[in-house]
Amino acid sequence: MNRVPRWFPRIITPRIPPMSLAHIDTARSAQAARLEQALHQAPAAPRIRAVPDGTQARGFVLYVGIDEAKAAAAGTSLGRIVEALKALTNELAPDAETHAAVALAPVGAGGRDVDVVRLALQDPAALARHRNETEDPDRAPGGVVVDISRKRVILDSETAALTYKEFELLQYLVLREGRTIERAELISSLWNAADEEDAPNERTIDVHVRRLRAKLGRYEDIVRTVRGVGYRFDRHADVSIRQSSTPSPDVF
Repeated sequence: MNRVPRWFPRIITPRIPPMSLAHIDTARSAQAARLEQALHQAPAAPRIRAVPDGTQARGFVLYVGIDEAKAAAAGTSLGRIVEALKALTNELAPDAETHAAVALAPVGAGGRDVDVVRLALQDPAALARHRNETEDPDRAPGGVVVDISRKRVILDSETAALTYKEFELLQYLVLREGRTIERAELISSLWNAADEEDAPNERTIDVHVRRLRAKLGRYEDIVRTVRGVGYRFDRHADVSIRQSSTPSPDVF
């Protein structure tokens, strides 16, 4: 499967808007013809590394780092590049399925385009290099660090004064990234049956979320409200998640 990846935040980066998919017509184009010609003229590519036993290659990801300004300087656009790559894939392997996503980032976010795209898709090598470049694990140049291993949240290098339950609430949403969590699920998962008398109702959950957001300050919008349903956490460029070495007890 060939796809142009979605933006994702370097692990600690400036905020970005939600990713969006590029719905692009895959009609044959002159660019696709030129790409195919270049492919036939290029030297033979190295063979794919052997895959581990019990696994099989099901596709690949091609990281492409380029913004609209660079594309325009080359006389093209991101959409046309994606169209050409998809058309070429379709011609070389008609049965292949492709999916393309164009990454959106704020103006002036900085960094190499391809590096931030690799971080966005959690490329293991890129993540490892990023960790090695972090000199002090307790300090970040900015943004939010949700440290699951030590049950704390760091806001712009300062530890936030969250209560245990506020952290549990945030952690529950973060570990279920992209899924809307109903209030009833939060109650049943974060309050023990033995504490039934003290368990909140759905309105009280809203109060807990409001207090959590107040403590998150300018990052309060990392916890989104889905009107009439509940709450969710979506990936943000300015949020870093530090996982525990063992699975979280609330993820099964």
